[in-house]
Amino acid sequence: MGFDYQSVLRPDLPPPAMPWGGFPKYNFIGGHNDAANVPVDDLIAAANAVLKREGATLATYGLQSGPQGYRPLREFVAAKLNQRAGITCDADQVLMTSGSMQSLDLVNGVLLGAGDTVIVEAETYGGAMKHLQALGVDYVGVAQDGGGMRMDALAETLQALKDRGVRPKYIYTIPTVQNPTGVVVSRERRLEMLRLAGEFGVPIFEDDCYADLLWEGERPPAIQALDQNNAVVYCGSFSKSIAPALRVGYVVANWELLSRLLSIKTDGGTGALEQMVLAEYCHDHFNAHVGALQGVLQAKCAAMIEALESNFGTAASFSRPKGGIFIWITLPEAVDTTALAQAALAEGVALNPGAEWMADAAAGRHRLRLCFGHPTIETIRDGVAKLAEVCHREFGLPERSANVER
Repeated sequence: MGFDYQSVLRPDLPPPAMPWGGFPKYNFIGGHNDAANVPVDDLIAAANAVLKREGATLATYGLQSGPQGYRPLREFVAAKLNQRAGITCDADQVLMTSGSMQSLDLVNGVLLGAGDTVIVEAETYGGAMKHLQALGVDYVGVAQDGGGMRMDALAETLQALKDRGVRPKYIYTIPTVQNPTGVVVSRERRLEMLRLAGEFGVPIFEDDCYADLLWEGERPPAIQALDQNNAVVYCGSFSKSIAPALRVGYVVANWELLSRLLSIKTDGGTGALEQMVLAEYCHDHFNAHVGALQGVLQAKCAAMIEALESNFGTAASFSRPKGGIFIWITLPEAVDTTALAQAALAEGVALNPGAEWMADAAAGRHRLRLCFGHPTIETIRDGVAKLAEVCHREFGLPERSANVER
């Protein structure tokens, strides 16, 4: 018997984590990406080059660039955002973070306290909601349609909160390849969101982590690019465009807010080697790499859609995403996707039940999110067929899956 840590643990901790047992055979969860398209050889070359040239700067925290992160990478981010998102900024407005989740935590850390309110999209990033819950923050979901967050619904929500004496601390939105729906919000709606935010005195938190993976249609300007009042804080990431395990993200904001984020970023700095390698690699290779990755992901998306139509037929409804790595699916109301997820995992199929990705968890009861980024096309086809088989066995839907008929 060792020391009884149960006697000294905080009483409000979440349940303990389980030991990791490896990925399931059909892994359709998380934000994983295509393994074959991680540019390993070019990253090795970049690491060798930058370490030979600047390796001695690892002797100091922040290299020789200060606490905002490696300056050549910040310069690349500023140039990339100008080219691809229309944002006019410089390296001094960029803060490198340990993934986009740290960006969220830093913004939450300077804006939010228990009892505050945040506006989110009705379907949204589950991790963001979990962190708001942990802070004791209320969030209100705003209805979406095929064009993203509905501006009439946002106006109604803002007015209803104002009538109750509540001023939301920010509007959290993923406007370009939304997670989980894959929707891209039009320029017109972005401008209307800015107008409403200004009218009600509420800032906007723009999460743009999937925007580089847009393969269909023209990418609209970022909301921050359209903002004339410095009311938008923007975050992005290299996790989806290069590799998730690098854990490198960034925040773009004016100095008034950025200086506050820096004051609570007490981790000694985001991983320096990762930043150095990314800056060296991205300068010459980013655009070509992302273009190739978009094609790979589009093919995987098509394979998953084909598999869903073949195995679920009309029992599964979904919109075709315009980019990214997820498909958001609605099944008949008889299907409880939380229960389906448990049954499917026992058969080697991992999925995200919809309750975890909606502000109103009950409304997500018969929805689910599947990630097609990491599995091969063959694995996607086999895994969706297996999922249909489990769903048929547990809920009688689809009435006859393609897998059962064989």
